[in-house]
Amino acid sequence: MYFWPVPTPNKKTTTSTKAPARKKTPVKKKKGKGWSIQIKIAIAGMLLVLLSPFYYGYVVKTFTSTWRWIRDIGEEPHYRTYKSFNIRIPDKYAVHGIDVSYAQGKIDWQKVKKMEEDSIHISFAFIKATEGIMLVDSYFQRNWREAAKVGIICGAYHYFKPAKSGKWQAKFFLQTVKVEKGDLPAVVDIEELNGSTPDKMRQELKAFLTYVQNKTGVKPIIYSGIKFYQDYLEGYFDGYPLWIAHYHHAQLNLSPETQWLFWQHSDSATISGINHTVDFDAFRGDSVAFRKLLIQ
Repeated sequence: MYFWPVPTPNKKTTTSTKAPARKKTPVKKKKGKGWSIQIKIAIAGMLLVLLSPFYYGYVVKTFTSTWRWIRDIGEEPHYRTYKSFNIRIPDKYAVHGIDVSYAQGKIDWQKVKKMEEDSIHISFAFIKATEGIMLVDSYFQRNWREAAKVGIICGAYHYFKPAKSGKWQAKFFLQTVKVEKGDLPAVVDIEELNGSTPDKMRQELKAFLTYVQNKTGVKPIIYSGIKFYQDYLEGYFDGYPLWIAHYHHAQLNLSPETQWLFWQHSDSATISGINHTVDFDAFRGDSVAFRKLLIQ
């Protein structure tokens, strides 16, 4: 039997019609508000301050001052302890110094000059030169030379023996010490009667002072302890500058009329470059007045 081929039915092709693609609208990025020029300048200024050595110097100074205040609670505010010097120092004075002799041994004056705490430093030194009519201090020449080399103002002193001739002691002192321009005036140290009467002591002391003044053209300074001065010297040598020893007090207990220039307020200071304790002194006046006192 013959069959006609049956045609294969055509598949219906379904064509999907796509909607035209939309263009994406670009998303706009939000712009943050920039710092104003004023803020930038302020920040730059703060950075300059914070990175400045002056700022750190201020911070350190403030911290040090605060710590000092805390540590000094309970102390006399005008007579506080200076740790490096190991003594209390009255605060009304701007010019400070020491006095030395063979008792302090060999001194490193460079270290003495460099020592400082809270603006307190050594500006001057009184150096023992002679005693009586025969004794020269064994360290005088070295101290006199080396202290001046580092810029410390020097003055020489003579330990007075009232039982000896005042004039001969003055001659002996000036043979040993060559007083020059820029030095402190000569000093006579009188602390004892040494077997003499008060009148005899004053007579010989006057002879010493007169001779030295005539030779140097400058009035010598009289050094003494406060008790000896009040007992034997007060009222007799008022025309002469005074250097008074009065230890461990907040102020020098003399009448306001007393014309003293130097105050030896401690005998136990610790000073860099010196292996023994040292007398510590203050000048009654500022640096200008101190300079005027020096030999011209």
